[in-house]
Amino acid sequence: MILRYALIAMSIIAGLAHVGVQTASLIALLGAASLAIGLALKGALSNFAAGILLIVLRPFKMGDFIEAAGTSGTVESIQVFNCILKAGDNRYIVVPNRSILKSNIVNVSRKPERRIDLVIRVDYKSDLKQVKALLEEVVLANEKVLSTPKLQIAVSELAASSINLVVRPWVKSSDYWSVRFALIEAIKVALDEANINIPYAQLQVHCKG
Repeated sequence: MILRYALIAMSIIAGLAHVGVQTASLIALLGAASLAIGLALKGALSNFAAGILLIVLRPFKMGDFIEAAGTSGTVESIQVFNCILKAGDNRYIVVPNRSILKSNIVNVSRKPERRIDLVIRVDYKSDLKQVKALLEEVVLANEKVLSTPKLQIAVSELAASSINLVVRPWVKSSDYWSVRFALIEAIKVALDEANINIPYAQLQVHCKG
């Protein structure tokens, strides 16, 4: 089909040249149009091939929340050339399939459980046994936190201004954000009530006279 139209265009140009019409600009225009069409077809074919691979390999399905090609959202549609995502704030995102396939794909919904990773910073004067016991009590009080895998609470770093502890409970993937937000608030309230300080970043300067 494309070859047919190209032959027709060449015949028309040849006819115009035969009757004395200047065709140099017309040929340049035709060349630019041909290049643009060629590049468009190349991109379309790449997206089509990538779409077939996504359908066959199934790294995600409709309804999954994914991170790919520099964006994230819930998969609403897997089409031949593009995937349609809905962002958390309800934005409508069209992502070319080749962009997805050549990037890392993170499927947040693929596994039924997900781990929450929190970093809690406390003052160096804090009693670590008290802090760990308090954190465990607060986390396990949330009924959506799973009993297995087991909750992990450990000192991860002796930082410049604080002792940093990691708190790693497991939840159902669908409960991830609600539990995360609830735990952050509950931990802050519990630390305040126990008079355990969450320090600001600070720098101590010692001057010698």
